[in-house]
Amino acid sequence: MLFSELSIHPILKENIEAIGFRRLTDIQYKAIPNIMHGEDVLAIAQTGTGKTAAYLIPLLDKIARITINKRHDTAPVCLVLVPTHELAQQVAKTCRELAKGLPIKISALYGGKGQEAQIDSLKNNNGIVVATPGRMFDLHAQGHLVLDYIKYLVLDEADKMLFHGFLKDIKDLQTRIPYHRQTLFFSATINREIKKIAYDIINQKAIRIQLSPQDPASKNVNHQFVKVDMDNKRFFLERILLENEGKKTIVFVRTRVRAERVLKAMQRAAIETITLHGEKEQIERESIIEQFEDGSQHILIATDVAARGLDFKDVKIVVNYDIPDQAENYVHRIGRSGRGEKKGYAYSFVSPEEETAWADVLDFLGYSPIEIELSKSEIKETLSFSEIANTSGIDLAQALINEDLKKKDKRKRKR
Repeated sequence: MLFSELSIHPILKENIEAIGFRRLTDIQYKAIPNIMHGEDVLAIAQTGTGKTAAYLIPLLDKIARITINKRHDTAPVCLVLVPTHELAQQVAKTCRELAKGLPIKISALYGGKGQEAQIDSLKNNNGIVVATPGRMFDLHAQGHLVLDYIKYLVLDEADKMLFHGFLKDIKDLQTRIPYHRQTLFFSATINREIKKIAYDIINQKAIRIQLSPQDPASKNVNHQFVKVDMDNKRFFLERILLENEGKKTIVFVRTRVRAERVLKAMQRAAIETITLHGEKEQIERESIIEQFEDGSQHILIATDVAARGLDFKDVKIVVNYDIPDQAENYVHRIGRSGRGEKKGYAYSFVSPEEETAWADVLDFLGYSPIEIELSKSEIKETLSFSEIANTSGIDLAQALINEDLKKKDKRKRKR
């Protein structure tokens, strides 16, 4: 179905066309009509399938059609809760693009920045607030955010919010907003425990939409893994980056310390990269995201702060330099590529120390991605290829001997 066929506000339709949206994705096709009809919706769909637009388009249409005499012009009618600063910024940006020319005000509320500009944006806000729970409650407590007229509540990346300590906040929020409202619950992954909590929040008669539940990974991503010793990961990363020069790549690591170490390793190979993690100041994080988004930087080394929700354009490759501690984050990570109808590639480096975490990922997926098996000559070729190995003074012969010893020791342990 084409967006031009939807019965929505003409200005909204023009904005959709200007952005470049043409044909509805599966989640949009299933969710938009139900949202427009006023149904509560619990929607689970793979990353990169257009979930943000699936709820913003019908909500903007509904808000635009509320007549002036029925609308409270100084308080928002829609609250979108998200788990991270970056996702709050991105959802608000998409919302502004879609709402251009409509009499709807949009505010983005999140921590890490001063409150003044955000407070100012709430003045006479008659539309949508996109917020992280902490800043939202802070400004509400100060009297700047009025929640008395909320008609629409959206929980985006809801599983992460509920799983990571926001459940009490959300239950508290339910007591502060009108009982009669429309609630939308959107996520890429969900488990039995989160599903039970979700049904306590949304209407029991909510429309449930779950796409491709047998395979939580995006069908547009060709994902493979290779067993690599921890010490050799940097050499294989270097090779992937050099062989795919100019292609947007996100390298996921476990911690901020790892991110900075990998950055320095790539610098030794004269590969320019930037890092993104939670220890950076908000203004620096925004600058890094902008550099990666506009293509001035092609390689981003990041912790899982970048795994959820961020819709970077044209990411071709994702590398799981470290296997995630939480299995579901694998799906979110590789879903940074293969957005929309585009194809992407993901490579995971699995060291012996990470076999338990990798087993959890395979259990979550329900199958194993393709394994890239390395021969001795391929390992030798990669080490020879490496500028990091050369600048670090690594003895190639000794490195190969160590590799053989580790493999023999592993075979003995298996026996």
